[in-house]
Amino acid sequence: MGNYRNFKLVVYFVAGGVKRATREQLEQDLAFFGRHMRLDKVYLEPYRDEFAGEEQFDLCKAVFEEHGVEVSGGITTTYPTLPGDDRQRMFNTFCYNDEKMLEQLREVSAFLGGKVKEFIIDDFYFTNCTCEKCRAGRDAFNAAHGIADGSWERYRLDLMQRVSREYMIAPAKAVNPDCSITIKYPNWAESYQETGYNPAEQRTVFDNLYTGTETRDPVTTDQHLPRYLSYSLMTYFENMWPGHNGGGWFDPFDMHITEHYLEQAYLTAFSKPKELMMFCFQALANTMNVPALGFQLDRLDAVLDHCGAPVGVACYLPDNCQGEDNVQDFLGMVGLPVVCTPYFPEDAKAVLLTRSSACDSDVVEKLERYVAAGGRALVTHGFVEATMDRGIQRMTSIRFAGRKVLAQDFLVEQADSRMHGRLLTYPHGEKAVLVTVPEHRNNSSWALIKTRVGQESYGMLLRDTYGKGEMLTLAVPDSFSDLYHLPVDVLSRLRAAFPVNGVHLECEALISMFAYDNDTFILYPYVDEGTQPSLGRIHIAGQVKELALPVSCRSVKPLYRTERETVFEFRAMPGQYVLYRIVRE
Repeated sequence: MGNYRNFKLVVYFVAGGVKRATREQLEQDLAFFGRHMRLDKVYLEPYRDEFAGEEQFDLCKAVFEEHGVEVSGGITTTYPTLPGDDRQRMFNTFCYNDEKMLEQLREVSAFLGGKVKEFIIDDFYFTNCTCEKCRAGRDAFNAAHGIADGSWERYRLDLMQRVSREYMIAPAKAVNPDCSITIKYPNWAESYQETGYNPAEQRTVFDNLYTGTETRDPVTTDQHLPRYLSYSLMTYFENMWPGHNGGGWFDPFDMHITEHYLEQAYLTAFSKPKELMMFCFQALANTMNVPALGFQLDRLDAVLDHCGAPVGVACYLPDNCQGEDNVQDFLGMVGLPVVCTPYFPEDAKAVLLTRSSACDSDVVEKLERYVAAGGRALVTHGFVEATMDRGIQRMTSIRFAGRKVLAQDFLVEQADSRMHGRLLTYPHGEKAVLVTVPEHRNNSSWALIKTRVGQESYGMLLRDTYGKGEMLTLAVPDSFSDLYHLPVDVLSRLRAAFPVNGVHLECEALISMFAYDNDTFILYPYVDEGTQPSLGRIHIAGQVKELALPVSCRSVKPLYRTERETVFEFRAMPGQYVLYRIVRE
């Protein structure tokens, strides 16, 4: 593949760096990178707010190529605010009704078509402009399409599709018909449609796509993205357009813990990408992030040698959906192996549906067919609420009366209760969490996990049988990150209900499992403020001889066996990922 067996290592080089580059400085910076990692490719950018110029672009291109680094191109669609321009364009993104900006886009696209065989569009390729021309365009479009609520969504989706064809793709292909153009999507997936990103349609005009896997600090930044997103969003786009997801792109910004930067690379790598993209050359040169990541790259390469294709509980996120933002990633952060898809996963062993899934108007019918045929579904209470007027009552007795409770004490019916009678535990949480009460009819729906408040209890994980299958409804805490504060017994019961490859974890939150179709899986305990080493258990259905550790050529013997499963113990060290391979009897 390149300098690494399982991925290409690539770096982005911004236009400001191109404009101010000297051969001497480039040589020094490349020597620094070369001491710690092996670059395969650079995405060289001639434009971002300013045009770097052909001479400078050619200089940088020549130096990289002399060092054996493949050169591709890049563009960022931002335009500086000039005197007299009173338009409010957040982050200087283009107004796509401004002829001067459109002409700049056409010029840079044609330039790249003549210089490189492929280029990528940075994730500022959206619009939030509300100037007079944009409002007039919205109103005319809405009137022509019978849209009476004044919304921007469909207008912006149509606008950016037209701009893509006429101003981004056509000029480059006119110069070089074989030029490949990649659109990079940002990490804020549930907001795409509001600003014009439209993967469902844009994949019909672009050659490839790329995935933003940067997650930032989850506490102090606006995006609040769980770190599991660096993996799950990669699976979403690979399932959307198999073979066309070019890679995952991460950066060092808005984080103060080095491991948080590295975790972006780990989780991106766990998704089996074609490329690992570091943004950007200028922000990384002569920083500790480069040697820290360089140390991990060969270790990641060795791990990926043994991994098959990613598998997990398939979370259905239809095109242009929005709902319980990133709830699937919060579940991934507590050890439920989740992969994402924009198509209803009718052949999956288990599915996850959230309020976002309800954006598909036919989702209840699809779910009903899936479960009745023997499928197993985990749905959030938000999904059930959103489909109450679409027939979900056929599958469950759950209703909602607007009640909420503060939950800190729980009652958990263990997974093997049906074999040994009702085995109950009564865990106490480290803090009270606010949850919605799904009202249900006893003996029609059954609570596997309850919250206990005084002399009353309320279902939190409820089971409904339907046809040959079953649907479990989870009352997710109002603050999704409160999932991290649920007791081990509660989290383990949820994981036990949806094992992947027969495997589930019994451990604290903030430990993710990444499963593959060849009986391998990776455990990764996150680094967070206050996290400490801990002990956990791995439950595997059936009789297992041992867990091999392929990278170290060692193995782990079972802690104990029962008739139905084999159990292993593991020590979770924050920041240290471990690959296991199941060796069955």
